[in-house]
Parts: sequence; C-alpha cells; structure tokens
Amino acid sequence: MPAEPVSTKSDPAWTENQKILFRIAFVFFISMSLPNSLDWYKEILEFDWLHLHYRDLYDVARFGSGLTIFGNKLFGSTLNGYAPWIITLIFATVAGLIWTAVARFRNAEARDYNLLYYWLRVVVRYRAGIGIIGFGFTKLMPTQLPYPSLGVLNTNFGDLTAQKIYWLSIGIAPWYEVFTGVVEVLAGALLFFRVTTFWGAVLLFGALADIVYVNFAYDGGVHGYSSYFVLLSGFLLIYYIKDIYNLLIRERLTSPNYFAPTFTGWQQYGRIGLKTLTIGLFLVLLFWLQYVNFRYDPYKQPAQKGIKELRGNYNVTEFRLNGKVLPYSPLDSVRWQQATFENWTTLTFKVNKPVELDLSNGGGAPMRDINRTFELTGVSGGQRVFYYEADPVHHVLYLQDKNRGARNAENREFLGNNRDLGGTNEGGARGRSRGEGRRGEDRRGEGRRKDDAGESGKPDNWIPKEALAIIGPEDPKIDPIARSARRTKGIEAENRPTKRNRMILSYTAQDGGNKVILRGVNETKDSIYVVLDRYSRKYALSESTLKAGKYE
Repeated sequence: MPAEPVSTKSDPAWTENQKILFRIAFVFFISMSLPNSLDWYKEILEFDWLHLHYRDLYDVARFGSGLTIFGNKLFGSTLNGYAPWIITLIFATVAGLIWTAVARFRNAEARDYNLLYYWLRVVVRYRAGIGIIGFGFTKLMPTQLPYPSLGVLNTNFGDLTAQKIYWLSIGIAPWYEVFTGVVEVLAGALLFFRVTTFWGAVLLFGALADIVYVNFAYDGGVHGYSSYFVLLSGFLLIYYIKDIYNLLIRERLTSPNYFAPTFTGWQQYGRIGLKTLTIGLFLVLLFWLQYVNFRYDPYKQPAQKGIKELRGNYNVTEFRLNGKVLPYSPLDSVRWQQATFENWTTLTFKVNKPVELDLSNGGGAPMRDINRTFELTGVSGGQRVFYYEADPVHHVLYLQDKNRGARNAENREFLGNNRDLGGTNEGGARGRSRGEGRRGEDRRGEGRRKDDAGESGKPDNWIPKEALAIIGPEDPKIDPIARSARRTKGIEAENRPTKRNRMILSYTAQDGGNKVILRGVNETKDSIYVVLDRYSRKYALSESTLKAGKYE
C-alpha cells in the first residue's frame, strides 16, 4: 500500500482558537463550494455527451451551492441576497462547535489540520476556477454583452435603464469585452495550479470586486453571485497575508514555506488524471462549445437569418389604418415612425406609446429566437420588437411581440432560474415594473384584445398548415455543427402556445428592398398598409469587427 500523503515541510503549530475558526471555515466553505442538489448530478448523467450545447458545461460550472433549507438553495431560490450565506454560516458555526467538542476527546496533530486545510483550499480553488471560466468564455467570445442591434441603436438614450446602459457600454467595445474575458479565464486557469494560486486569486478578487460594485451602482441584481467569487478568492488570499505583510509592510526578507502533501503511486496518477480531465472539460471542450455558440447560435441574439432583401433602417413614408391615411405626427400612438429589419428574424418599429418594461435584459438560456430579448430596450420609448416567421413563397410575415413584460409568468421563470454574471443582471427584475403600457382604449379604438393563443397547450393554428410546411421547424435552421440535444429539447419545450400580440403582414420588396410595402392585420385586428423607404444612417459608433452570429 502506498504511504499516506505527508509533507516534507515544517508544520506550523495551530492554536486552539485557530482550530475552532478552521473547523467553522471548513464546514462553511465545503458547503459553499460543493453542489448539494441531486438534480445537478442527475443532469450530468442525462447529458448527451456526443451532442453537447455550451450551456451544458456552463451550467455545470455555475452550479449553486450553500446550505439547502426546506428546498431553498443559495442561488435561484426564494431566499434572496445574502441570506443563504448567513444561514450556511450559522450551520457551520454550530457544526464547528460540535466538532470542537468531539475533538477534545482526540488529540489531533497539527499535521491533520494542515492536511485538511490543504484539501479545503483545493476544493475552493477548483470551485472558483471552474465557475469563473464558465463566465469568462462568454466574454472572451463576446455573446454575453452583444454589440447593439440597429433597433437598440435607434433608441433614445433616455429610454434606456441604467443596467441596459452599462451592458451597452461594454457591448459597443467588443475587444474590451474580450479583455475582461481573458482576465476571468486566466484567473480560473491559474487557480488550477497550486504554485499560481496566489496570482489567480488576486486577479479573481480584483475583477469580481469591481463587478460587485457595478451591480450595486447600475442596479444589476447579481451582486450576490459576483460576491461569491470575491468570497472564495478572499479566502484563498488569507493564506498569504502573513508573508505579504512581512514583505511589503515590515520590509523583511521572506521565504514562503507552505504545506503540501507528497503523493505516491495511484494517488499521483489519480491527481494528474483529475486535473487533466478538469482542464480538458473546462478549458478545451468548453472553449470549443462556446466558440460554436458565438459563431452560429449566440444565446442573446436570434440565430435564424432574416430575409436578406428586407434588412436595414426604413422611414415610414405612408401609413394607413383601416384604409385611412394617418399623416406623420411624433405624438401619434398608432402610426409607425420608423422601422428596422435586423439581420435576424426581428422587425422593430417605433410609435409614441410606452410599453411595459421588460427587465430580463436578454438573460437566461432560451433556445427559441422569440425568447431572446436583448433587443428590448428599457422602457423602449414606444419601440416595438416583433419576431417573425416568413413564408417566402407567398411573401407573408407572421409576427409575434417579443416583449411580454417583467410581470409575465414566463419572464419570471426566466428571471428567477437563469441568471448570468458580467456586471449586471441577466434577469434583474424585482418582480415589479417601473413602466406600464397604455391599456385603455384610445381615440381609434385600439384596446388591448384577448389573444387567440391560449396557455392550455392546445395549438391555435394561427399560421396556416401550408405556410407552416414552407416555414419549417426552427431547430434545423442553423449550421449543423451548432445543433445539440439541449437545443432540440429546449425549442420543443418553449414551443407551447403563449399569449402574445400578433400581426400577419404580406410584404412586397421593390428595388432590391429599398422600398417595402407591408399590408395586413396588426395586433388589434385592424388592417394596416405601410410603405417603408430604406435609408442609410451613419452612426457615431464604428462598425464592430467582432459580432456574434452568422447571417450571410
């Protein structure tokens, strides 16, 4: 049998108070660092490892930990903010004191605590490293904070929320976003090695402490999770405080002498194997999966290509409602003021009518393009955002409103269960809206109608079968390399009928799309006739050289 790991270095003495603090810290950080949900382990076993989505490994990397109380876990639970930390600390304190009482009957040597401290640091190192790498890759290949769409660029600055402004301020400088991703991935990678742990912890502490403050300053909402990485990196840095103090404050010659066990036989092979597996999964495989997502299926942006001849900004030169011409007026709550067809399957148009505030900020992990809502812009200032499915044979667009409001049940599900890190909340709604759409009847009888689609799960057949056959299923419309089991299942799960505003418009593109005529029925079942003239708008922002998605 190989010998138990021992240290060839000196073992510092532990005082009784240090032992008590260590016991409490051991229970606390183990509880905070290891997944304690059976669903997490079950999900790993159910992965289709031959057809992985980036979100599979991403969710493994960002699992929530901490003490589970009556089914409430640290993240994504009804226990808000830092309350689970306090509960876990109380539990750890009680457990640590019980451990102390038991230890009085057994004289543990200092080496026992040094060895436990070593393994505790290993657990925390790998937890912090894996977790931050998962987020770092979404910035290294900028998908978390996308370059603004044309519809967002056309939105007035005053119509944006603080968190949206922060996200856009990073998104407009994608190479800076890449830099922040490099810092996070590098910090995580350095934590995988004992000799570089100090530098990894320093990078992680500095980067995430800034993100914590950004979340408070910009009302981001994920200060708890960013604080989690600050906590882990701070714990790792405590190990070096004495030597740093001697070197920098007392200006004394310092020679670090840290405990490290000696591994022999199968222990050494097992250690190397686990480290190699971790690096292979979270630095190599996750990098590739994230690149595929960035290139073909960016999770914040719709993945399907829009109709090429319709793309661009348009002036609304003529607008008719039920056959009546409505002249341009910036105060009109019905007439479109401008319109934009994105590179993907989105039509944006502006009216002088506020809409309900959607605070999701594009968060979560939706697979369907209609549920990718980063294009929604604060209170929108009347900016309407519609997802469309196109029948190119009969030149018909079937459009659905992407904005369902922060108080909508489906949005609350996304907001509560699917958060991301990066300075602001990917679902920072506080369960209330700070702006509401007009719900009363206006002078043209534009009331809020009951949508034809119900929540019963029964198909409403609002798109004719002939058109559906031409449109085809959504899943295969991306590059085959980006298809995955998770995407297929997700699209199927999100495909249930839901209440949305809808329009059915036929389109005629003239002069290569420089002039577009839309005619049909809007969301209030009024007939509309819209003439759009494309114009070239020069923005002060230079065109991004690092945009996500492939829409050629």
